[in-house]
Amino acid sequence: MGMLDDDGIRELLTTARTIALLGASDRPDRASYGVMAYLQRQGYRVIPVNPQITGEHLHGEFVFRDLAQIGEPIDIVDIFRNSAAAGEAVDAAIAAGAKAVWMQLGVIDVIAAGRAEAAGLQVVMDRCPKIEIPRLGVAPVA
Repeated sequence: MGMLDDDGIRELLTTARTIALLGASDRPDRASYGVMAYLQRQGYRVIPVNPQITGEHLHGEFVFRDLAQIGEPIDIVDIFRNSAAAGEAVDAAIAAGAKAVWMQLGVIDVIAAGRAEAAGLQVVMDRCPKIEIPRLGVAPVA
């Protein structure tokens, strides 16, 4: 497991179907808003998580308060939070039984990444799937 290289990231993005987007925003100027729409266009089911807008709908999906509330298998938890909040997000992903944690560009917490790896999760850090998918030639999921 551990920190994924390009082949590992390609494999993760090819096999994943459900992505929980932690820190989803309903503001079109925020990166998470565009990334969520992009991932949906690639065929992923993207579940938005944000306690501030819980109960609303974003890009057609119900916004959950936290990962624990989702209650279905999550392949990737995509973390759009600052580095200081990443550890808590990673712990929530571990508790929710996610297969992988993905810390967005600029989101770096090596200690939290180590906890995720120790718990058997795959880890991607300081990268964005909207950049990695075309860079690695990942085909849309069916």
